[in-house]
Amino acid sequence: MIPTLQDTFKQTIRSALETAVQTDQPVLVSHVSEIDPMGPFAFFAAGKENFQGERFFWRSPSSRQAFAGLGIAHEIASEDKTSKRFMAVEKEWKRLTKLVFYKDESSKSNAYGPLLLGGFSFDPYKNSRDEWTSYKEARFILPKCMLSKTEKGSFYTINKIVYREDTLEECIQYFEDYQLYSALGESSKAELPRQISCKEHMKEEWLEAIVKATDAIKEGELDKVVLARDVTLVFDEPVQAEAVLERLMEEQKTSYIFAMENEKSCFLGATPERLVKKEGESILSTCLAGSIKRGQSEEEDIVLGETLLSDKKNLEEHGYVVQMIKSALENCCESVSVPQEPGLYKTESVQHLFTPVEGRIKEGCSFLNLVEMLHPTPALGGLPKEKAVEMIRAIEPMDRGWYAGPIGWFDAGDNGEFAVAIRSSLIKGKDAHLYAGCGIVRDSEPEAEYAETMIKLRPMLSSLGGKIE
Repeated sequence: MIPTLQDTFKQTIRSALETAVQTDQPVLVSHVSEIDPMGPFAFFAAGKENFQGERFFWRSPSSRQAFAGLGIAHEIASEDKTSKRFMAVEKEWKRLTKLVFYKDESSKSNAYGPLLLGGFSFDPYKNSRDEWTSYKEARFILPKCMLSKTEKGSFYTINKIVYREDTLEECIQYFEDYQLYSALGESSKAELPRQISCKEHMKEEWLEAIVKATDAIKEGELDKVVLARDVTLVFDEPVQAEAVLERLMEEQKTSYIFAMENEKSCFLGATPERLVKKEGESILSTCLAGSIKRGQSEEEDIVLGETLLSDKKNLEEHGYVVQMIKSALENCCESVSVPQEPGLYKTESVQHLFTPVEGRIKEGCSFLNLVEMLHPTPALGGLPKEKAVEMIRAIEPMDRGWYAGPIGWFDAGDNGEFAVAIRSSLIKGKDAHLYAGCGIVRDSEPEAEYAETMIKLRPMLSSLGGKIE
């Protein structure tokens, strides 16, 4: 069923225009309808013709929640090279949503309505490689139209920023035009191109960096640092984001699936790692550090999992992450609870040590406050945080860009969810840049860490139909 505009909503638009004139401020107007079931991925794929370069996709593990946004009704971005980029995004969003006219015809879910989709770079002081030049230190979009799928149904949202010079007729026409989402048409199944080459960048320099890191750890300069590396696959034809996304959804059901287009590129991936989720006053973060491969049989898989649960190096690495996340949440939460021992979180190709950390947020602390405090966790940066990031900046032979940065969404009610953008790839034309990292501690061995990155590259390699030769 295609929803239609009601007279009551036309009155909402009229009121928004009057407010824009009276306050001389832009006003956000959002219309939500419950619709017949339609998959957000199909919506994403069908939007290619009209919204190429302006699409966003998100799916939580086990498909509990998914949505796709098309078009840019408003963009909030920051090139600030400090932590003020988090504050800049929050300040602009609060200003914009202070005058919001929100028509909700469903009142059944929270993953719809006016919300921002986007992310932050890992390190604003080291984000200059050519492939990342169009990716700002922070970038969030309010989509023109968005399809959400939740456990309670499917919802369709249209957003528009109304300015004082707009006319009622123009605004009504805008909302009526975007009611025709089903007219986007069906998108044919995209095929993966053929890989013609693969380049592992600065492998020897990366192995040498591990030696430098372990030496520094042994000398007591820091406890842990995460070092990442990258490879580039080259194909005979441009890689289509929807083809890769479809494979990721089929193969990585226990991971967050994300995609964010930016001009002629797309950053996408399948990450198992939640950074933080906020729903009302409830906060949930996840400690995911320490990993081992999956077994070829159920028996081997159990043995490998038990090995991981008793491995001193991995338990030490995991403990750093748990302590840091617990400390960060205690700064913003009235109470924090943490299990005594880690469990296992199994994806299709890797199993991880896993500890959930829960809390209830204090009054006066915002969702982006939490994101800023948690990024980067020791699982992606190291410990102590500042020293680890400084070392990464100095010895890691690449620029991470948005790899390992926070990516996700948040709404006008300060609810949302961010994941850590690992197991990811930046696709630009015929090139696909893949990234993987390892936690380096005192006993780390370069070749063993290299082998671990090969395991962590598997999800993206498989989704691209590629291989490292």
